[in-house]
Amino acid sequence: MTVRIEPRSGVAFFLRSGQRLTVIDPDGGQVSDLVAYSAQDCREVLSNGRTFDYEETLKLTAGNRLWSNRSRPMLAIVDDTVGVHDFLLTPCSEATFEHFYPDKPVHRGCHGNLADALAPHGINRDDIGTAFNIFMNVPFDGQSGKLSVAPPLSRAGNRIVVEALMDCIIGLTACSAYDSNGGTFKPIDYEVT
Repeated sequence: MTVRIEPRSGVAFFLRSGQRLTVIDPDGGQVSDLVAYSAQDCREVLSNGRTFDYEETLKLTAGNRLWSNRSRPMLAIVDDTVGVHDFLLTPCSEATFEHFYPDKPVHRGCHGNLADALAPHGINRDDIGTAFNIFMNVPFDGQSGKLSVAPPLSRAGNRIVVEALMDCIIGLTACSAYDSNGGTFKPIDYEVT
């Protein structure tokens, strides 16, 4: 069954070991922030640093695993029709909007949406770190080190599929930041199988 995350909102749910999560961009050009916690101990959390270290790449796609802060694989990427995602930037927040978009209305962003969705699972807002930003396009200049945020390369129907390697609590959003989504806000669909 396909579930829709409405624009600028988020959800949280259990993903059991062996289950697969498919995240779909139904309209194209939309980012989805994903965070993961061990269902056994929420202090074990998805880690970009461990992932980059053990996978030996910044470009994560099918065949790569996403690792926890305790050096255990949490999720395996088993299918990916885009191949461009970000694991450097934190979820957008009210402070993000104040900093980058001072002329636009402040929104609670993905951080606020994740905090509300994860609270019933005992996960506090300060426990939300760097997200695996699905479909987010963050070019990196190897010479200067400069990061930029460009519109996603995803098109309508593009997807990524991850398989849980442990029981997890997943937080997932339809991102709220202007630059991340090319200035528009659209839904994200997902399926658990």
